[in-house]
Amino acid sequence: IGLMIGITAGYFKGNVDKSIVVLIDLFLTFPTFFLLLALVSYIDASIFVLVIVLSITGWMGIARLIRSESFAISNQPYIKILKLANVSKIKIIFKYYAPLLAPIFLVSFTFGVGGAILSESALSFLGLGINPPEISWGTILSDGKGVMDIAWWVSFVAGLFIFLITYCLVQISEYIQNKTNQKDIQSI
Repeated sequence: IGLMIGITAGYFKGNVDKSIVVLIDLFLTFPTFFLLLALVSYIDASIFVLVIVLSITGWMGIARLIRSESFAISNQPYIKILKLANVSKIKIIFKYYAPLLAPIFLVSFTFGVGGAILSESALSFLGLGINPPEISWGTILSDGKGVMDIAWWVSFVAGLFIFLITYCLVQISEYIQNKTNQKDIQSI
């Protein structure tokens, strides 16, 4: 969602950009986790619903980032020449914007997935996430509270895996960012 909205704002500019910025700012005024809690408490939680709700509440940051990068790309001389040559908007977006925005999107996406895992775990821990018989690390953490004195490893292992997956996603995102920065330095 954020990728499409950010590219649209950066490419078309003007009133389209202003409308999108107002929409982004409107969504950013609501605390994301509380909005997530409110949405999930009114809807029966399932994996599909949780993915939709996390997508609805998590697109604003990436949209702003992609929008600002799209502005930088649209100011490049070759993009202006392509627009003057009446090259189709779709072709410009997919052939010229997409390759330049892909590394930025991948870095943001890996951070977003880590945040989504933490949000889902927190919601399931509070009893608002995925319902049994489906398994969730947050549910395992919550169930482990009752047996902490005799089986401490139940909560520990679930918490450890949440930490490890989130940490690995951050490392992947840093690796992608470093590779992208090396390509930028070599092209200079």
